[in-house]
Amino acid sequence: MKHLHPLMLAGTGSDVGKSVIATALCRIFLQDGYRPAPFKAQNMALNSYATPEGLEIGRAQAVQSEACGIPCSADMNPLLLKPNSDHTSQVVLLGKPIGNRSAFDFWKTHSESAPSTTEPDFRQEVCAAYDRLASKFNPIVMEGAGSIAEINLRDHDLVNLPMARHAKADVILVGDIDRGGVFASVYGSIMLQTPADRQLIKGIIINKFRGDMRLFDEGRQMLEDLCGIPVLGVVPYFKDIYIEEEDSVSLEHKRRQLAEGKVNIAVVLLRHISNFTDFDTLERDPRVNLFYTNNTRDIEQADIIVIPGTKSTLDDLMELRRNGCAQAIQRAHRDGKLVLGICGGFQMLGQTVSDPDGIEGSVMSLPGLGLLPIHTTMTQQKKTEQVTFNFRGHTCQGYEIHQGVSDAAEAVVETDHCIGTYIHGFLDNPPVIEYLLTSHVSPHTSHVSPPTSHLAFKEEQYDRLADHVRRHIDMAQLYKILQHD
Repeated sequence: MKHLHPLMLAGTGSDVGKSVIATALCRIFLQDGYRPAPFKAQNMALNSYATPEGLEIGRAQAVQSEACGIPCSADMNPLLLKPNSDHTSQVVLLGKPIGNRSAFDFWKTHSESAPSTTEPDFRQEVCAAYDRLASKFNPIVMEGAGSIAEINLRDHDLVNLPMARHAKADVILVGDIDRGGVFASVYGSIMLQTPADRQLIKGIIINKFRGDMRLFDEGRQMLEDLCGIPVLGVVPYFKDIYIEEEDSVSLEHKRRQLAEGKVNIAVVLLRHISNFTDFDTLERDPRVNLFYTNNTRDIEQADIIVIPGTKSTLDDLMELRRNGCAQAIQRAHRDGKLVLGICGGFQMLGQTVSDPDGIEGSVMSLPGLGLLPIHTTMTQQKKTEQVTFNFRGHTCQGYEIHQGVSDAAEAVVETDHCIGTYIHGFLDNPPVIEYLLTSHVSPHTSHVSPPTSHLAFKEEQYDRLADHVRRHIDMAQLYKILQHD
């Protein structure tokens, strides 16, 4: 196969669909005989994943590596920021946490004009990670972050045009027509670049189009005339293709209420919820109505209550007590409802959660909900690994990403009507799902077949996404761009 230039999907803003388009192109290049790999220099997300080596990366790059048909690695997302609050984040470098930083301090220390002498050289680290990846794969499908037009942050930028310059990548700008203002956002994003960076942008993709595509023919030509570069495609909005999402913005579109005739599973809506992809398999099970809520009445009426993972266990536990959800969960458990806790939710279900070193903040200790016989102590060391575990005679798989140690001997701790585990992906295993639903399937849904296996489903969705994007992007023109001398 002819060597292709690296490709960067940059955006006019956040949530314009860069990750999904990148995932589609990863699968298309694989289908066309190439050996692609994803790369995002810096990511900010709570929804992360453990590599086979036990290192932590953003979920989007793990998804994209699956679309490429290769194992994920820390080089695919060398810098991950996991927000602790509005002002601070845990910094994960090459898969390992190196401490918390305020947003101001983080941006200040990796300025191109004034790099820190005490911090790691983040720019050097992400460039080295890219170089290692590029030596093994072709093409590299790069993803930018947020908007490329934040000119006040240009000197600090590690992930957008400076990274494209290092990689000598061809940049394709993705604009979201669904939110409106696509002409201004695309044109402005290009015109606000330096003349040198403007030359890197080789094409435009308009994403999330609704309605009759022919109505945008004139607009497409207008954009090409204004910007002087081709519009490679207009990709329609879709609802029937399911790709795991990383951004908590997607939670705003999740179901929020009970439904008749199905097993109602209430996921308790935490302020610092993480790894909400744990529930994707259950969400598409036709027997289940999975919804997110902090309404105490709905929690008590649900068949199963799930406390999900969180970046701040003690803060969220305190909030559950304040808003009455903790008491509602305890009442539901007394009434025989099944309660499941995953990761931080597992910690909350125990007797106590202690933080003597102030790792999460100023709260040193809180009583848990008292439904499991465990005590948890927060520790500096973070556990990140893929795991195989036994559940009622079945071999299952998942991964762990957590701080804190609980005095539990088993991977899955059970008492009457209560289950707790540190394992993300716990609910992707059919034996687990069937056990949970066995005593809760209503007569109206017992005849409904469970969904296909989690892995088979994901593979099918990557192929469907690739077909969708291939139909609406001029791949011949894109290949011509990526092959030019």
